[in-house]
Order: sequence, then structure tokens, then C-alpha cells
Amino acid sequence: MAGVFRTDRSKENSQQANSVRAAKRRAVLRTVHDVREQLNNKNGYRPSFRHELMLMYAENRSSAAYAIPVLFLISGAISTLWTTPLNSLLWIIAAILVHAASTLYALRFKSHAESDIELGSWQTRFLVMEAMGGIIWAAILLLPTTKEVGYLEEYQFAVMLVVIAVTTMLNFPIPSAVWAGSLPIALVINHSILIHSTDTDPTLSLMSIGAIVFFILLSKRLYSSTLAMLNFRLEKDYLITELEQAKAISDESRRQAEEANTAKSRFLATMSHELRTPLNAILGFSEMMQSEVFGPLPNDKYREYANDIHSSGSHLLNLINEILDLSRIEAGRYRLNEEAVTLALIAEDCENLLRIRAKAKDVTISLDADQTLPKLWADERAVRQIILNLLTNAVKFTPNGGKITLTVKGLEGGGQMVSIKDTGMGIPEHEIETVLSAFGQGSAAIQSAEEGSGLGLSIVQALVSMHGGSFDLQSELRKGTTVTAKFPQSRVMDVIQPSKHRIRLKRAV
Repeated sequence: MAGVFRTDRSKENSQQANSVRAAKRRAVLRTVHDVREQLNNKNGYRPSFRHELMLMYAENRSSAAYAIPVLFLISGAISTLWTTPLNSLLWIIAAILVHAASTLYALRFKSHAESDIELGSWQTRFLVMEAMGGIIWAAILLLPTTKEVGYLEEYQFAVMLVVIAVTTMLNFPIPSAVWAGSLPIALVINHSILIHSTDTDPTLSLMSIGAIVFFILLSKRLYSSTLAMLNFRLEKDYLITELEQAKAISDESRRQAEEANTAKSRFLATMSHELRTPLNAILGFSEMMQSEVFGPLPNDKYREYANDIHSSGSHLLNLINEILDLSRIEAGRYRLNEEAVTLALIAEDCENLLRIRAKAKDVTISLDADQTLPKLWADERAVRQIILNLLTNAVKFTPNGGKITLTVKGLEGGGQMVSIKDTGMGIPEHEIETVLSAFGQGSAAIQSAEEGSGLGLSIVQALVSMHGGSFDLQSELRKGTTVTAKFPQSRVMDVIQPSKHRIRLKRAV
């Protein structure tokens, strides 16, 4: 059943990964298709923007539904200065009717879904209504003059500026609508100025042409800014989609990693018991054979084999312990049993433990420990493991006749440090990162075929970090290595001097 469940889960994960990849392919194809059509489109924008631009135009038109008639009424009232009130009234009615029709078209366009409308026909309707609106505005300048009015051309010029400005602000999402709404009144005003050129200041004609050019350029600028905004929004939507897909993939990967980590923890918990039980028997029986508890062994080879079995079993047990320690540290299950410890005494104990092994290689260990240092608030087992791992590595990779210096001293900032310097072969600079990683071994360890799992320095770094300290490794090829574990000032316990009051009470007793 478990195998079937795992098979189903793997199939499900594979299907999810395939669907994600398919979605990415569809997004890429959609983007390529849009860009290809954008390059082929003479307007220079994505086809998907056309509806949004027309919708923006419809929004502008519907939002000005009540403002434009007010402008009609004001302009019609002022036109009574040179024409009859009836002519002005008829112009106002015609202008309001055209404006109402244009507004109704805009509202109807907004009420339809994008899939239910044909954009080409709607754009044609909008252009026709804008052209009619432009003709209506031009018609006010062509109303019959029944009264003599000074500065008539100047008034008409002002009307033109207002109309072109309003048309530009409302119609810029559709550039052709700007031309359709502005061109009739622009032609009429310039024609009128040219006819009365003998009575009109020529600068007025130049200003009218300049104003038309300015508003046309302004509409193009607004249009390009709108396209840029739509492009940015589309890219933002694509980015959000990609981020959501990446988040989904990340969540799935995290879930799989958590499941793998749980499976690893269960495996280690199970295997630690399954391996330690027979290892304890192997170590116990091999020790009994070494000690010849039940009598001497009949052959020296058997005694040699017993020693090999015991050393191999011890090495395997140490390897299992290191893997379990690193696994607990990575899983956050390693708990520090903190107490007041003396760093110098722990360093001295570690030096005593490795002294025999160092003598076997003719390696000298010199201890330089400051015995006056205050106590540390730390896990004694963890601190002992830190020093033993570092000191064991130094002995392992220091050649015969070499020297190791174990230093324990205080830091300027108030902390304490343990430093181990050897005269070994050193580590190449490009291998330091490998050596500091889990299961990482440098070329020196491989060439010398020294026993080791490559976990010692990883465990040291993790334990030092759990104490809030820092770890540093400095090495130079063929000159030696110096490793330093520093404990912060917050771990150093202050020495409390006995007060005089306490001394007086003691004497009284």
C-alpha cells in the first residue's frame, strides 16, 4: 500500500509540474503572438490594448456628459452678441443632441463585454460622432452676423482654443478622434482669419496654427504615455502571474523538502537504533577478545583481527554519532544544556585525551591557556566537542615532528576564544569552502587517506553558531592552518565579589 501511495503521489507531482510547464508555454506563446501582431500593426500597440483604449475614450466621454452642455450654453449665450437669439438657440439644441448621441454611444460601448462587440465598427461610430461634434463647434463661428461686434476674430480664436483643448483631453486614447473633432473648427477659424487678414493682426493667424500644432503634439504625448502605462500594467500582470507560479512551485518544493527531511529524520532515528545495537555487541565482544577474558587466543592473527574489528566498529559508531548530531542541529532539535564552564579546563582535558595519539606521530601539543578567565555560560559537551574536533583535525593533518599550539584567551571585546594552530600541510584557498561544507574533504585528506567523514568542521561551525559565536579558518599551503572559535561577551559570566555585609554576617556566626 505504501508503494502504491508513493507511486500515486509521484504521478500527482509529475502532473502538477507538467501543468505548470504548460501554463508557462502558453504565456510565452501569448506574449510572442502579441508582440508579432504589435510589430505588424501600423498603430504600434498590442491588439489587446485596442479595447482598453476605446474603453478609456468611452469613460472620458461619459464622465463629461454634464460638463460639455454647460459649455454649449455659455458659448450659445455669448454668440447672441453678433447673431440672433433664435440662431443661438437652434445651435445649442443641435449641439446638445449631437453630444447626447455621442454620450449614449459611449455608455452602450461600456455596457458590452469585449467578446460581444466588433471594435472596428464601434471606432467608426465614434469617429463619425466626433466629426459631427467638430462640425457643430465650427457652425457657431459660421452663424450669420447681424450685429457689429469688435474683436470677433479674437473671440472665435478663444472658442477654437477651448474646443481643441477639450477635444484633446477627451479623445487622446483614439488619435484619429482628436483630428476628427479638431479639424473642422481649425479650418474655419484659419479660413476666417485669412479672409479678414487686412483687418486682423497677422500674429493671430500664426498663434492659431501654433496652438493647433501644440495640442496635436500634446495628444500624441498623452497617447504614448497611455500606451506605456498599459504596457507596464501588462508586464506587471505577467510578473504577478510568474510570481504566483514560482510561489506555487516553491511551496510544492518546500513541501517535498519537508517530507524528505521528515523521512530522513525517521530513517536516522530508526537506523541509529538498528546500527547502534549490533555495534555495541561488536565493540563489547571485540573488547573481551582483546582482553582475553575467557582465556588466551590461540593465534596472534585472531588478536590482530579483534583489534581491527574494535577500531572499525569505533570508527563506524563515531561516524553515526556525527551524522546524528549534524542532523539534529540542522533540524533545530539540538538543545544546549547550558551551565557555567571553564574554557581553560576543558581545553586541558582535550589536550590530555589526544596527547598519546600526538606522541605516536611525534607531534608536540603546547597548551597556552589563561586560567584566570571567568566562566562561560555554555554547553560543556558542545564546547568539548568543538575543541576535540579541531584538535583531532590538527593532529591528523600535521606531519611527524610537527607542532600544534592550543591557545585559550580573552578577547578585547570581553569574549573568549579557542585557537588551534598547526604546522601541517595547509589547505589551498580554493578548497577552504569545500572543507567547511558537510562531508567535504580537501585533497590533503584524500591523498593521505585519513579516516574521517568530513563532518567535523560542519558540526563545529553549527555548535559555535548556536552559542552566538563565530568561527574562522585561516590556512596557507605548506605553512599550516589556524582555526579560531570565538564566544561572545554575552556568554562570559561576571565575577561577583562578596560584599562586606556578607562578610560581617559570616564572622558573627
